[in-house]
Amino acid sequence: MTQAQSTHVETDPQPLGPDSLTWKYFGDWRGLLIALWAGSMQNMHPELGAGVEEHSKFFTERWQRLFRSLYPIGGVLYDGPRARQTALEIRGYHDRIKGVDKQGRRYHALNPDTFYWAHATFFVSTLLIAENFMGGLTEYQRRRLFDEHVQWYRMYGMSMRPVPATWEDFQAYWARMCSDVLEDNKATRDVLDVSDLPKPVAVPWLPDPVWNLVRGAIGRNFVWLTVGMYDQAIRDKLGYRWTARDARLHRIVGRTVNAAFSLVPHDRRYHPRARAGWKRVRGDVPADAPLVHTPNRNLPPLEERANPAHYVP
Repeated sequence: MTQAQSTHVETDPQPLGPDSLTWKYFGDWRGLLIALWAGSMQNMHPELGAGVEEHSKFFTERWQRLFRSLYPIGGVLYDGPRARQTALEIRGYHDRIKGVDKQGRRYHALNPDTFYWAHATFFVSTLLIAENFMGGLTEYQRRRLFDEHVQWYRMYGMSMRPVPATWEDFQAYWARMCSDVLEDNKATRDVLDVSDLPKPVAVPWLPDPVWNLVRGAIGRNFVWLTVGMYDQAIRDKLGYRWTARDARLHRIVGRTVNAAFSLVPHDRRYHPRARAGWKRVRGDVPADAPLVHTPNRNLPPLEERANPAHYVP
Protein backbone atom coordinates (compact mmCIF):
# COMPACT_ATOMS: atom_id res chain seq x y z
CA MET A 1 0.00 0.00 0.00
CA THR A 2 1.43 3.38 -1.00
CA GLN A 3 1.64 6.44 1.20
CA ALA A 4 -1.11 8.21 -0.78
CA GLN A 5 -3.48 5.25 -0.40
CA SER A 6 -2.94 4.75 3.31
CA THR A 7 -6.01 5.27 5.49
CA HIS A 8 -3.80 6.35 8.39
CA VAL A 9 -4.33 10.00 9.29
CA GLU A 10 -1.15 11.87 10.18
CA THR A 11 -1.29 13.62 13.54
CA ASP A 12 0.89 16.48 12.35
CA PRO A 13 0.65 16.94 8.56
CA GLN A 14 2.99 19.55 7.16
CA PRO A 15 1.56 22.47 5.15
CA LEU A 16 3.01 23.42 1.81
CA GLY A 17 5.30 26.43 1.76
CA PRO A 18 6.67 29.11 -0.55
CA ASP A 19 9.00 26.64 -2.26
CA SER A 20 6.00 24.76 -3.65
CA LEU A 21 4.54 25.28 -7.11
CA THR A 22 1.06 25.27 -5.58
CA TRP A 23 1.87 28.46 -3.68
CA LYS A 24 2.94 30.04 -6.96
CA TYR A 25 -0.21 29.16 -8.89
CA PHE A 26 -3.24 28.58 -6.67
CA GLY A 27 -3.68 31.93 -4.91
CA ASP A 28 -3.26 34.01 -8.06
CA TRP A 29 -6.21 36.23 -9.02
CA ARG A 30 -6.27 34.50 -12.41
CA GLY A 31 -7.93 31.65 -10.59
CA LEU A 32 -11.19 33.62 -10.77
CA LEU A 33 -11.23 32.88 -14.49
CA ILE A 34 -11.97 29.24 -13.71
CA ALA A 35 -14.61 29.85 -11.03
CA LEU A 36 -17.43 28.58 -13.26
CA TRP A 37 -15.34 25.56 -14.20
CA ALA A 38 -14.65 24.66 -10.57
CA GLY A 39 -18.23 25.19 -9.44
CA SER A 40 -19.76 23.21 -12.27
CA MET A 41 -17.24 20.34 -12.05
CA GLN A 42 -17.79 20.01 -8.32
CA ASN A 43 -21.56 20.05 -8.65
CA MET A 44 -21.56 17.37 -11.34
CA HIS A 45 -20.60 14.88 -8.64
CA PRO A 46 -23.95 13.29 -7.65
CA GLU A 47 -23.45 13.61 -3.89
CA LEU A 48 -21.88 17.04 -3.98
CA GLY A 49 -24.52 18.35 -6.37
CA ALA A 50 -27.31 17.04 -4.13
CA GLY A 51 -25.75 18.71 -1.11
CA VAL A 52 -25.53 22.04 -2.92
CA GLU A 53 -29.08 21.77 -4.23
CA GLU A 54 -30.62 20.90 -0.87
CA HIS A 55 -28.43 22.78 1.60
CA SER A 56 -26.70 25.69 -0.09
CA LYS A 57 -27.98 29.22 -0.62
CA PHE A 58 -25.11 29.90 -3.00
CA PHE A 59 -27.35 31.12 -5.79
CA THR A 60 -28.85 33.90 -3.65
CA GLU A 61 -25.39 35.36 -2.91
CA ARG A 62 -23.13 34.16 -5.71
CA TRP A 63 -20.42 36.80 -5.53
CA GLN A 64 -20.33 36.95 -1.73
CA ARG A 65 -20.04 33.16 -1.41
CA LEU A 66 -17.31 32.99 -4.04
CA PHE A 67 -15.13 35.70 -2.54
CA ARG A 68 -15.82 34.57 1.04
CA SER A 69 -14.78 30.99 0.31
CA LEU A 70 -11.42 32.05 -1.11
CA TYR A 71 -10.18 32.99 2.37
CA PRO A 72 -10.37 29.65 4.24
CA ILE A 73 -9.66 27.58 1.11
CA GLY A 74 -6.54 29.61 0.47
CA GLY A 75 -5.66 29.47 4.15
CA VAL A 76 -5.10 25.71 4.02
CA LEU A 77 -2.14 26.54 1.78
CA TYR A 78 -0.94 29.92 2.98
CA ASP A 79 -1.61 30.01 6.73
CA GLY A 80 1.68 28.33 7.70
CA PRO A 81 1.57 26.72 11.16
CA ARG A 82 -2.11 27.71 11.41
CA ALA A 83 -3.07 25.99 8.13
CA ARG A 84 -4.01 22.75 9.90
CA GLN A 85 -6.59 24.54 12.04
CA THR A 86 -8.00 26.29 8.98
CA ALA A 87 -8.36 22.91 7.24
CA LEU A 88 -10.17 21.38 10.21
CA GLU A 89 -12.54 24.35 10.31
CA ILE A 90 -13.38 23.79 6.63
CA ARG A 91 -14.04 20.13 7.30
CA GLY A 92 -16.31 21.12 10.16
CA TYR A 93 -18.48 23.25 7.88
CA HIS A 94 -19.52 20.02 6.13
CA ASP A 95 -20.57 17.97 9.18
CA ARG A 96 -24.32 18.45 8.72
CA ILE A 97 -24.55 18.41 4.94
CA LYS A 98 -26.25 15.09 4.35
CA GLY A 99 -29.53 13.62 3.19
CA VAL A 100 -31.21 11.65 0.43
CA ASP A 101 -31.35 13.02 -3.11
CA LYS A 102 -34.34 12.98 -5.45
CA GLN A 103 -33.31 9.59 -6.80
CA GLY A 104 -33.23 8.05 -3.33
CA ARG A 105 -29.43 8.04 -3.04
CA ARG A 106 -27.93 8.89 0.33
CA TYR A 107 -25.21 11.51 0.45
CA HIS A 108 -22.89 13.13 2.98
CA ALA A 109 -20.39 15.89 2.31
CA LEU A 110 -17.81 14.06 4.44
CA ASN A 111 -18.03 10.85 2.46
CA PRO A 112 -14.30 10.42 1.69
CA ASP A 113 -14.89 10.00 -2.04
CA THR A 114 -17.08 13.10 -2.19
CA PHE A 115 -14.77 15.27 -0.10
CA TYR A 116 -11.75 14.19 -2.14
CA TRP A 117 -13.55 14.99 -5.39
CA ALA A 118 -13.84 18.64 -4.33
CA HIS A 119 -10.12 18.66 -3.56
CA ALA A 120 -9.34 16.99 -6.88
CA THR A 121 -11.06 19.89 -8.63
CA PHE A 122 -8.84 22.33 -6.67
CA PHE A 123 -5.79 20.42 -7.87
CA VAL A 124 -6.94 20.39 -11.49
CA SER A 125 -7.86 24.06 -11.09
CA THR A 126 -4.20 24.69 -10.24
CA LEU A 127 -3.15 22.87 -13.41
CA LEU A 128 -5.64 24.80 -15.52
CA ILE A 129 -4.64 28.18 -14.12
CA ALA A 130 -1.03 27.46 -14.95
CA GLU A 131 -1.68 25.82 -18.33
CA ASN A 132 -4.15 28.37 -19.66
CA PHE A 133 -3.22 31.70 -18.06
CA MET A 134 0.31 31.45 -16.65
CA GLY A 135 2.43 30.22 -19.54
CA GLY A 136 2.03 26.44 -19.25
CA LEU A 137 3.59 23.54 -17.34
CA THR A 138 6.21 20.89 -18.00
CA GLU A 139 5.49 17.25 -17.27
CA TYR A 140 7.86 17.45 -14.31
CA GLN A 141 5.83 20.35 -12.89
CA ARG A 142 2.55 18.44 -13.31
CA ARG A 143 3.99 15.51 -11.37
CA ARG A 144 5.32 17.82 -8.70
CA LEU A 145 1.92 19.51 -8.35
CA PHE A 146 0.33 16.09 -8.02
CA ASP A 147 2.65 15.22 -5.12
CA GLU A 148 1.93 18.60 -3.54
CA HIS A 149 -1.83 18.12 -3.79
CA VAL A 150 -1.49 14.92 -1.75
CA GLN A 151 0.41 16.79 0.98
CA TRP A 152 -2.19 19.58 0.78
CA TYR A 153 -5.06 17.09 1.20
CA ARG A 154 -3.52 15.56 4.32
CA MET A 155 -4.21 18.84 6.12
CA TYR A 156 -7.94 18.01 6.34
CA GLY A 157 -7.43 14.87 8.40
CA MET A 158 -9.61 12.83 6.04
CA SER A 159 -9.10 9.25 4.92
CA MET A 160 -6.47 9.03 2.19
CA ARG A 161 -8.16 5.98 0.65
CA PRO A 162 -9.64 7.80 -2.38
CA VAL A 163 -6.37 9.56 -3.27
CA PRO A 164 -4.70 8.05 -6.37
CA ALA A 165 -1.20 6.74 -5.73
CA THR A 166 0.54 8.28 -8.74
CA TRP A 167 0.12 11.00 -11.34
CA GLU A 168 -0.78 8.31 -13.88
CA ASP A 169 -3.39 6.87 -11.50
CA PHE A 170 -4.84 10.33 -11.01
CA GLN A 171 -5.24 10.83 -14.75
CA ALA A 172 -7.11 7.52 -14.96
CA TYR A 173 -9.24 8.52 -11.95
CA TRP A 174 -10.10 11.87 -13.53
CA ALA A 175 -11.03 10.31 -16.87
CA ARG A 176 -13.25 7.74 -15.14
CA MET A 177 -14.99 10.42 -13.08
CA CYS A 178 -15.66 12.54 -16.17
CA SER A 179 -16.92 9.60 -18.23
CA ASP A 180 -18.72 7.38 -15.74
CA VAL A 181 -19.55 9.22 -12.51
CA LEU A 182 -20.27 12.90 -13.10
CA GLU A 183 -23.75 13.84 -14.24
CA ASP A 184 -25.70 16.70 -15.75
CA ASN A 185 -27.86 17.96 -12.88
CA LYS A 186 -29.71 21.02 -11.65
CA ALA A 187 -26.90 22.28 -9.41
CA THR A 188 -24.51 22.26 -12.37
CA ARG A 189 -26.92 24.03 -14.69
CA ASP A 190 -27.62 26.64 -12.02
CA VAL A 191 -23.89 27.41 -11.77
CA LEU A 192 -23.64 27.82 -15.53
CA ASP A 193 -26.75 29.99 -15.76
CA VAL A 194 -25.31 33.47 -15.38
CA SER A 195 -28.10 35.26 -17.23
CA ASP A 196 -29.20 37.03 -14.04
CA LEU A 197 -25.75 37.39 -12.50
CA PRO A 198 -25.90 40.25 -9.95
CA LYS A 199 -23.42 43.09 -9.95
CA PRO A 200 -20.20 42.12 -8.14
CA VAL A 201 -20.15 43.39 -4.57
CA ALA A 202 -16.58 44.61 -5.06
CA VAL A 203 -17.72 47.32 -7.53
CA PRO A 204 -20.60 49.13 -5.78
CA TRP A 205 -19.62 52.28 -7.71
CA LEU A 206 -20.57 50.69 -11.05
CA PRO A 207 -23.95 52.11 -12.16
CA ASP A 208 -26.66 49.46 -12.35
CA PRO A 209 -27.63 50.40 -15.94
CA VAL A 210 -24.03 49.86 -17.05
CA TRP A 211 -23.90 46.43 -15.38
CA ASN A 212 -27.23 45.45 -16.92
CA LEU A 213 -25.87 46.46 -20.31
CA VAL A 214 -22.66 44.39 -20.11
CA ARG A 215 -23.86 41.46 -17.98
CA GLY A 216 -25.03 39.33 -20.87
CA ALA A 217 -21.77 39.58 -22.81
CA ILE A 218 -19.66 38.96 -19.68
CA GLY A 219 -21.71 35.90 -18.79
CA ARG A 220 -21.53 34.40 -22.28
CA ASN A 221 -17.78 34.91 -22.45
CA PHE A 222 -17.18 33.33 -19.08
CA VAL A 223 -19.22 30.29 -20.05
CA TRP A 224 -17.25 30.07 -23.30
CA LEU A 225 -13.97 30.31 -21.38
CA THR A 226 -15.22 27.55 -19.08
CA VAL A 227 -16.25 25.22 -21.90
CA GLY A 228 -12.74 25.49 -23.31
CA MET A 229 -11.32 23.98 -20.13
CA TYR A 230 -13.72 21.04 -19.90
CA ASP A 231 -12.66 17.55 -20.85
CA GLN A 232 -14.42 16.44 -24.02
CA ALA A 233 -16.46 13.95 -21.99
CA ILE A 234 -17.91 16.86 -19.97
CA ARG A 235 -18.68 18.91 -23.08
CA ASP A 236 -20.52 15.90 -24.47
CA LYS A 237 -22.54 15.42 -21.27
CA LEU A 238 -23.52 19.07 -21.09
CA GLY A 239 -24.14 19.44 -24.83
CA TYR A 240 -21.45 22.00 -25.65
CA ARG A 241 -19.77 22.23 -29.04
CA TRP A 242 -16.08 23.20 -29.26
CA THR A 243 -14.37 23.91 -32.56
CA ALA A 244 -10.76 24.32 -33.66
CA ARG A 245 -11.45 28.05 -34.02
CA ASP A 246 -12.69 28.18 -30.42
CA ALA A 247 -9.52 26.43 -29.28
CA ARG A 248 -7.31 28.94 -31.13
CA LEU A 249 -9.17 31.91 -29.67
CA HIS A 250 -9.01 30.36 -26.21
CA ARG A 251 -5.22 30.08 -26.46
CA ILE A 252 -4.97 33.71 -27.58
CA VAL A 253 -7.05 34.86 -24.62
CA GLY A 254 -4.87 32.84 -22.25
CA ARG A 255 -1.65 34.31 -23.64
CA THR A 256 -3.10 37.82 -23.44
CA VAL A 257 -4.06 37.35 -19.79
CA ASN A 258 -0.58 36.02 -19.01
CA ALA A 259 1.08 38.95 -20.75
CA ALA A 260 -1.10 41.47 -18.91
CA PHE A 261 -0.33 39.91 -15.53
CA SER A 262 3.39 40.05 -16.20
CA LEU A 263 3.02 43.80 -15.65
CA VAL A 264 1.36 43.37 -12.23
CA PRO A 265 3.62 43.45 -9.14
CA HIS A 266 4.08 40.02 -7.53
CA ASP A 267 2.00 40.53 -4.39
CA ARG A 268 -0.84 42.24 -6.27
CA ARG A 269 -1.32 39.09 -8.32
CA TYR A 270 -2.46 37.24 -5.21
CA HIS A 271 -5.63 37.00 -3.17
CA PRO A 272 -5.31 38.75 0.24
CA ARG A 273 -5.00 35.48 2.20
CA ALA A 274 -2.24 34.28 -0.14
CA ARG A 275 -0.59 37.72 -0.18
CA ALA A 276 -0.45 37.67 3.62
CA GLY A 277 1.26 34.27 3.49
CA TRP A 278 3.97 35.61 1.17
CA LYS A 279 4.48 38.61 3.43
CA ARG A 280 4.91 36.44 6.54
CA VAL A 281 7.50 34.14 4.98
CA ARG A 282 9.49 37.16 3.73
CA GLY A 283 9.40 38.78 7.15
CA ASP A 284 7.43 41.80 5.93
CA VAL A 285 4.95 41.19 8.77
CA PRO A 286 5.35 39.14 11.96
CA ALA A 287 4.98 35.37 11.60
CA ASP A 288 2.11 35.46 14.11
CA ALA A 289 0.29 38.40 12.51
CA PRO A 290 -3.49 37.95 12.58
CA LEU A 291 -4.88 35.99 9.66
CA VAL A 292 -6.55 38.03 6.93
CA HIS A 293 -10.31 37.41 6.80
CA THR A 294 -13.05 38.29 4.37
CA PRO A 295 -14.45 41.84 4.54
CA ASN A 296 -17.96 42.30 5.88
CA ARG A 297 -19.41 42.83 2.41
CA ASN A 298 -18.89 39.11 1.70
CA LEU A 299 -20.53 37.77 4.88
CA PRO A 300 -23.70 35.66 4.67
CA PRO A 301 -27.09 37.30 5.34
CA LEU A 302 -27.62 38.08 9.02
CA GLU A 303 -30.12 35.25 9.47
CA GLU A 304 -27.55 32.74 8.17
CA ARG A 305 -24.49 33.75 10.17
CA ALA A 306 -25.17 31.36 13.04
CA ASN A 307 -25.29 28.42 10.63
CA PRO A 308 -22.25 26.19 11.36
CA ALA A 309 -21.98 25.41 7.66
CA HIS A 310 -20.75 28.96 7.01
CA TYR A 311 -17.35 30.57 7.39
CA VAL A 312 -18.10 33.69 9.45
CA PRO A 313 -14.92 35.18 11.00
